[in-house]
Amino acid sequence: MKALQYRTIGAAPEVVEIPRPEPKPGEVLLKVTAAGVCHSDIAVMSWPEQGFPYRLPLTLGHEGAGTVEALGDGVAGLEIGESVAVYGPWGCGLCVKCAAGEENYCQRARELDINPPGLGAPGAIAEYMIVDDARHLVPLRGLDPVQTVPLTDAGLTPYHAIKKSLPKLVPGSTAVVIGTGGLGHVAVQVLRAMTAARVVALDVSEDKLELARKVGAHEAVLSNADATEKVMELTGGIGAQAVFDFVGAAPTVSTAGAVAAVESDVTIVGIGGGTLPVGFGELAFEVSVKAPYWGSRDELVEVFELARSGVVDVHVETFSLDEAPEAYERLHAGTINGRAVILPNG
Repeated sequence: MKALQYRTIGAAPEVVEIPRPEPKPGEVLLKVTAAGVCHSDIAVMSWPEQGFPYRLPLTLGHEGAGTVEALGDGVAGLEIGESVAVYGPWGCGLCVKCAAGEENYCQRARELDINPPGLGAPGAIAEYMIVDDARHLVPLRGLDPVQTVPLTDAGLTPYHAIKKSLPKLVPGSTAVVIGTGGLGHVAVQVLRAMTAARVVALDVSEDKLELARKVGAHEAVLSNADATEKVMELTGGIGAQAVFDFVGAAPTVSTAGAVAAVESDVTIVGIGGGTLPVGFGELAFEVSVKAPYWGSRDELVEVFELARSGVVDVHVETFSLDEAPEAYERLHAGTINGRAVILPNG
């Protein structure tokens, strides 16, 4: 079968032929319908050889959807041909966090060398993939897999971040979204669907700001040296009750801290390497700063319900498996508007 693999440190990913896997007891084989492309993959491929945490070659893709092709011994509750999406942050299934569905915060994953697909385990940008346990599959029940597959990360991650701040996003409040690409344009929709807050979107790209307006942002501001002043003007000098930074670079993190109101939340989702000083006088009084990771299994079900009700719709550009390297090139160049999706069997 064909798969997109990261094979050599520092090199571009390649489309290669590898053997089709067969499910072991407890595992599920999917015929992949759609696989999302994410900035996290580019971050992984930029890491140096020293300390690189994964074994190569690595089949990429941590956003996956497909149809059930085969079941390993002992697997129940699934039917051949059923359309499903993959919950990505796999855990041990037994610790207290996994028991609560929070496998994204599994307490034993590192110890047991359990990794998400595409981020250590073989991923979804392939004609077929193995899912380690049926509990990591969510039935799509009529949802379009191409439109839905980005929600397994680009939907789940902002949903998890926003859900923590819902008590602060009351009528009259402001939420700032920094970076309105793949995750950020979904965050705008989630905020509009679940809160009464005014949503202010920031980005360096006019195209992405236009997308933010299209999906519901009340205000769209260029993320430049004047952004802080503009947000403070929009909020009457008070600042925002919640700031979600989907870039996480030094300049955006600095802006996030600068526009945060008293008793607000600053949530740094992006992995751009920026840090925010926390201490008396560094930020407004009683600002909470968080750096969440992905989301829980039950939250993914909730995200799918938002999609099913029509209030969340991911803007996607599709590519064939042979075009997957091009998708990563364009993502790195910042020319993907929304989310890139690979169709391995399309």
